[in-house]
Amino acid sequence: MKIFLIEDDLALGSALLSVLQDDGHTVVWVRMATGACARIAAEQCDALLLDLGLPDGDGMGLLAALRADGQTLPVLIMTARDSLEDRLGGFQGGADDYLIKPFEIPELLARLRAIVRRVSAAGDAPKPVWRHGDLVLDERRVTLTQAGLPVNLSRTEFALLCALLKASDRVLTRAELESRVLPHSEGQSLDVHISNLRKKIGDGYIRTVRGVGYLVQDAPA
Repeated sequence: MKIFLIEDDLALGSALLSVLQDDGHTVVWVRMATGACARIAAEQCDALLLDLGLPDGDGMGLLAALRADGQTLPVLIMTARDSLEDRLGGFQGGADDYLIKPFEIPELLARLRAIVRRVSAAGDAPKPVWRHGDLVLDERRVTLTQAGLPVNLSRTEFALLCALLKASDRVLTRAELESRVLPHSEGQSLDVHISNLRKKIGDGYIRTVRGVGYLVQDAPA
């Protein structure tokens, strides 16, 4: 697994880095909250080990920002904050587990494996958030943002973009898109909906494959 570790204590961080690597994991270790959200999104890790007391911010604020940004990776909090209120706050804030310092390394590894297994077991469930460039589509909330700003889509436009993002690695034929999307339309053609969607999100996201269909480009132009 690839683990993202946020721990400012040099001795503990070094020890965890060594233990996790010995256990066969790849580790990305940072000691500050600043820039961590963007780095986590870029690294595509399998889990996050999060200290709460960071020099430049609170780990709970970082966790809230990750969840608000649609990050679903499992998070294990490691902290000396041992009150019931702190623990409940951690879970309510989006943590998958909460481990109080000092802890035993075997327990940390066991808890880490457990939360990753739980997420993997739920991997067949519909993915709630889809990302492409600066687009963030929340399937559960039926919302789309671009560079953090809301984009108003019709139900058909939303279904069309969602279908394309889910199949971003291949071309969707006209027949596939029409069967998935046009039942929600008001009688307009697929080409009209594509044109309207492009006007709202801009060029460079959806590419036409002549005679076949459409696909989401690898990177917005």
